[in-house]
Amino acid sequence: MNPASDRIERKVLLKAKRSQVWRAIAHAEEFGKWFGVALEGKRFVAGEWTQGRVTYPGYEHVLWNVLVERVEPERLFSFRWHPYAVRPEIDYSQEPTTLVKFELEDHEEGTLLRVSESGFDHIPDVRREKAFRMDSRGWEEQMNNIEQFLIDSAKSHEQQSG
Repeated sequence: MNPASDRIERKVLLKAKRSQVWRAIAHAEEFGKWFGVALEGKRFVAGEWTQGRVTYPGYEHVLWNVLVERVEPERLFSFRWHPYAVRPEIDYSQEPTTLVKFELEDHEEGTLLRVSESGFDHIPDVRREKAFRMDSRGWEEQMNNIEQFLIDSAKSHEQQSG
C-alpha cells in the first residue's frame, strides 16, 4: 500500500464556531447546500444510507449515495462512498468504498476542519487513478465551498438579526 496514492488529506481553518462548522457538515440539508447535493428532508444517521441528486452542473445525472459511518457531535463525521462514481451505465455497488472523514478541532481563530478520504488502493485498477485525481481536485473545491458557505451564512445571520 502506498499512502500517497491511498489517501487524500485537506484542511482549512474556518473563521466560525465549532458548532457552526459541525452544523454545516453533519446536518444533511446544510451539507447539501455547500457540497452540491439535493438533501432536503434528509438526515445523516450512523449505519444508514443517505442519497440525493448531485446539483453540480454536468453531474445532475449522478445519485450521491453514502453510508454514514460515525457521527460524534462537534468532533467527527464520516461516511463511505464509491469515489467518482459518475457513470450511470456502471454498477459500482460491488466495488469497495473509500472512507471520508471530517474532523473538527478548536483553533484560536476559529475551527480547523480536516478532511481525509482513504481506501483508494482497494478501488479497481481501471478506476483508481482517475477516482483519486478527481476526488483530490474535488476536495480542494469543497474546502473553498464550505468556507464560502459559512461566510455567507454569517452575513445572512447578521442581516436578519441586525
